[in-house]
Parts: sequence; C-alpha cells; structure tokens
Amino acid sequence: MVTKKKKAKKLVIVESPAKARTIENYLGKDYEVLASMGHIRDLPKSQLGVDTEHNYEPRYINIRGKAPLINSLKKAAKSASAVYVASDPDREGEAIAWHLGHILGLPDDGKNRVTFNEITKPAVKEAFKHPRGIEQDLVDAQQARRVLDRLVGYSISPILWQKVKRGLSAGRVQSVALGLILDKEKEIAAFVPKEYWSLNADFKAGKKEFSAEFYGTNGKKAKLDNQQSVSEILKKIDSNKDFQITDISTKDSKRNAPNPFTTSTLQQTANSQLNYHARKTMQIAQGLYEGISLPKIGHVGLITYMRTDSTRLSETAQEMAKKFIIEKFGNEYYHRHNVVKKSENVQDAHEAIRPTDAERTPESLKEILTRDQYRLYNLIWSRFIASQMSEQKLENQSLMIEQNKVVWRATGIKVLFDGWTKALKTSSTKNNILPSLKIGDLVQMINNLPEQHFTQPPARYTEASLIRALEELGVGRPSTYAPTMDTIQRRGYIGFDQKKIVPTDLGDIVQDVVVKSFPEVTDKQFTSKIEDELDKVETGNVKWQKVIDEFYKPFSKEVDAAIENLEKVPIYDRIAPELCEICGSLMVIRRSRRGEFYACSRFPDCHGTKSIVEEIGMKCPKCGIGEVVVKRTKRGRIFYGCSRYPDCDFASWTKPKKPEEDSTTN
Repeated sequence: MVTKKKKAKKLVIVESPAKARTIENYLGKDYEVLASMGHIRDLPKSQLGVDTEHNYEPRYINIRGKAPLINSLKKAAKSASAVYVASDPDREGEAIAWHLGHILGLPDDGKNRVTFNEITKPAVKEAFKHPRGIEQDLVDAQQARRVLDRLVGYSISPILWQKVKRGLSAGRVQSVALGLILDKEKEIAAFVPKEYWSLNADFKAGKKEFSAEFYGTNGKKAKLDNQQSVSEILKKIDSNKDFQITDISTKDSKRNAPNPFTTSTLQQTANSQLNYHARKTMQIAQGLYEGISLPKIGHVGLITYMRTDSTRLSETAQEMAKKFIIEKFGNEYYHRHNVVKKSENVQDAHEAIRPTDAERTPESLKEILTRDQYRLYNLIWSRFIASQMSEQKLENQSLMIEQNKVVWRATGIKVLFDGWTKALKTSSTKNNILPSLKIGDLVQMINNLPEQHFTQPPARYTEASLIRALEELGVGRPSTYAPTMDTIQRRGYIGFDQKKIVPTDLGDIVQDVVVKSFPEVTDKQFTSKIEDELDKVETGNVKWQKVIDEFYKPFSKEVDAAIENLEKVPIYDRIAPELCEICGSLMVIRRSRRGEFYACSRFPDCHGTKSIVEEIGMKCPKCGIGEVVVKRTKRGRIFYGCSRYPDCDFASWTKPKKPEEDSTTN
C-alpha cells in the first residue's frame, strides 16, 4: 500500500499571536503562521555588548528564555517548503526579520521578507506575491539607534548610580524631554503676574439680548490696566441712555479639514480628548492593527500601521473615503485633499493612520470592541473621513456700539456650511448669531461687568503638548514618544497634577548632573541632528558606524571626566510630620510611581509606610461623613475619593465643588 506524502507548508513568522491568527485566516491551509514574540536576539543586559575598539560591532545574543521558541521556529522552518518573515514594515520590523534570518540560516538576499501597511486580505495576498530580500539600510538604522542608546545609557547610568542614586538613567530623547519640562518650570517660577481688567456688557435690541466687550475710546483700541481706568470709562457713559450702532461688518471664513492622524497627532489627541497616556494609545492601536475577531468574517486588521510620521493617504484610501462620503453625506461634502511632505523630519515611509475599511463605522463595531478600542477607533475613523471632506464655511459678524465715544464690540458667528465637522463632531462650531441691526440703530445696556484679572504663567506641559514640542524640535521619532514618556515617569523624574506634568526634585538633580557633565545629550539641536543622521542611514546616504563614531569619541572623554571629577550628589530625605506607627522613628517623604508617601527612616530595618492624605476641605458629597481626599491611580493619575473608603466608594476624576462654589457658578 502506497501512502500519500504530506505536502509541506509554507512558514510565515510574525511578531505576535494576534497578528499570526489574522494572517493565517487570510493565507489558508498551505501556510503555517507562527509568532516570534518580538525580538529573539538583542544586546546582552549584563554588559555593554558593543565593541568600541572594532568598528562598534554589536555582540548579539539569543534573548534569555526564548530558547524553546527559537528551537520550535527552527524545527518548523526545517520542514517548511518556504519561509517568510512578515514583521512590521519599519526599522524595528526589518531588524526582527534580519535576526530571524540569521537564526534560521536564511540568506539576506533571499526572497523571504514580506511587508504590508494594513492587515487586510487583499493587502496581505498582494504582499505575498512580491517577497523581497532584507533591506540592510533599514536594519543598519535600527542598529545605529540601538547601539547609540546602549552607549549612552550604559555609560551614564552607572555614573548616576554611583554619584546620585541607584536605578537612575539618562538618554538622548528622555533627557531632552526632561529638560523641556524643567525649563518650563523655570519660566513659571520667574513669571511675574500683571493686573488687567475686562469690561463686558449685556445689551438689548428689542427682545434680543447679546453680549459685547469693551473695545476702546475715540475709535481706538485701549487696554484697562487697573480699576481706576475702568472707573474713568464708566464715568463717561450713562447706562440709562441709548447706545448707537456705529459699524457693522461681516466676513466669510473657512476652516480647513484636519489631516489624518500620524503617530504623534494620534497620541496628542487621545491624551487631550480621551485622557490616554501615549503607551496606552499605542497598545490599543497595535491591537486594532493586528486584528480583531469579527462575526462571520474572522480576524481582520481594522487600522493601518500605527507608527508613521506621514499624513499621506494612498489612492485606494482616498477612493474609499470618497465613496463613503458621497453616499452618506452627499456630493457637496466631498473634497479631495492631497497632502504633501511638510518637512525634512518626515520620513513618509508609511501612509497616515486610517481605517482599513471606511464602511466599518465605529457604531457598527461598538458591540464588538472594548470601550477603549471603540473610543480610539472612533477617533481614527472620524479623523480619516473628515480629512477628505469640504471646508466648514462661516460668517463672522461684528458690531461696534458707542456712546460718548466709548466703544464696545460684539462678535458673532454663523455656520453657513458644516462641511467636515459633520463627521468630526468634537470640532464643530456653534452658531452665535447677533441680532439683525443696521448702522444708526439704538440698543440698550442691561448691565456691565467689570472684572479684575492677572496674566497667567506659561502652562505646564501635558503629555500631548510635550510630544508636540518634541516633534516640532525634530527630537524622537514615532516609535520613541511613548517609551520616552514611560521612562521619565518610571524613573520618578516627573509626576502628574491632573494632566499637567510636574518635575520632581529627583528629576531636577539628575538633569543638573547630566547637563553639566554631558551637555550634548541634553542639547535639543544636537539630538535633532542625530535623528537626521539616523534617517540618512536608513536611506543609505551614510554608514551607521560613522554616525556612532562622530558621537562616541567626544562623548567617551566626557564619561572619563565625569568618573574622575564628578562629586557625589547628596539626596536628603524630607522629614515627614509624623512618626512611624511601628517603631516610633522619624518618617521621611519618599516617591513612588503613584506619588509621594511616608516611609520609616529606619528602612530596611523597619518597613513602616503610610499614605499621605491630602484633604481638599469638604465633606464627602455621597456619605456626608468622610473628607474628600486626593488619591492616585497605579499610573499616578489624580482622582478624588472619600477618606472612609472602602466603607464609602465615592470617587471622581474632577475636583468636587463645595455647595457655595456651585451656587456661585449657577
């Protein structure tokens, strides 16, 4: 009896099990798809792992704990009829493919590499028709960043551990980010508030009431610097007499549609609108990209690749948006927007982040996605559709109202055509239409509202505004923003007050040491230049070893000088106002990722700790017995709860208002 020989399958290796399930669903029974679980080789953790004497040769090793996985991949590759690596289409993905090829004995110029920008059946099927070899320039760009960061981190960190405190670190992007935060704090400290006044008034034209603000006198704009200047203005008018309309103007304007998301703008918008940290945004986006199981369809990728600095859309995506917009909203709402590359910092390797299918509306997926997935997908989908829609058209109205040469100005706005805001509701403009009047008409003042103000110091960075600042400076790339934010928070260099970033004393001390000893590591222009050099490595215009050498030679001298000359920096604990409840010793104030807390000064002999309770001076609005206190989540986000928890479960993200404050605002 002759037995039929079993046909060997083609092996496909990707980074994650979720992506493997999605792709296997598309490729069918002739393919086996396995996950490498990220990198399988890396620099060793126990040593520098870079031969600085021999052209910065990296000493890669198999990552500890991955031997069983590597063996299973080797076994599968040996019995496969062909092997393909379909890791992500960027530097990191190319490096993963290169390392896998090394482990499995695949030739660099073999047709083993497959890439796609979206995980949909047509895109994946098409990609497998065009396998290619490894792009060594992409790999070298990743190697250069890895080696550079290793040299900086493994040179400076031991010095910080020896001179300041164990567990600290510094790095090219993280030190620039921390420097921006501390510079802002200096601006705030140096700020001197200045007094000024506003003088608003309510007017009535027939039965229609409207508001206006003081403009000036004798037709010229004027400021109100103090109460005396307000009093002099009010002495000139008689609020019981009529005021006259002296000028009316209308001007049409347009609000252009926003661009679809890049990594940076997605992280900024998710932070400001959804309160997501950059890391959380990227984790959710990764899941949407790798695939979600849909009823009767199976696993499918819902968005395109989420690490990109480009706002460009493919021809297919633009046609998809056009069809949806015309069918859903009408011809007048469609307007094709072509995006051009804006600056040299933009790599433009991948198109913008967008849904893979415009017909999969957020509402159609609401019952399938988790709440976090739904909210982020809704942002991405709405922004993509809006980006291909017509401008919003507005009519800006202005009235000048005068009595005894004292002038008020009222402004209004009328939406003539909603355009792209029909898809992106959060950006819609509301009508504020002024009464229909003509020059010479008389109106009556109902009241006037003088109010004292003081100029405000510069606002602290939020995560969104810090990422925007880094991007504008050309520091960091789409793959680095989230880990940078995470690192400076984990090291205890920053905390959060609501969404504002607040530097800690430790962050200030570390930055001071790094600035004095390694000025180029914290220099914005220098770091931006390094990023440009890494981009040139990716395009094959410069060798990666040259970039490393130009940085490392002067840097290594700074390292030697710091080891020799830098004195130990003492960190003094702040004394807490309470004694340890276990041993009665003094307690000191320490900081964790969740904020500050009291700890026994005899640690590690005594492990006494206590939370710092910060009351806001009002009773719990739920139980009326406990005090409302400031608390923090595991990630350091502030919320308000009852001091009687768990007996009372009151909790609020926003600061509760006292009854008298509520009555004031009503």
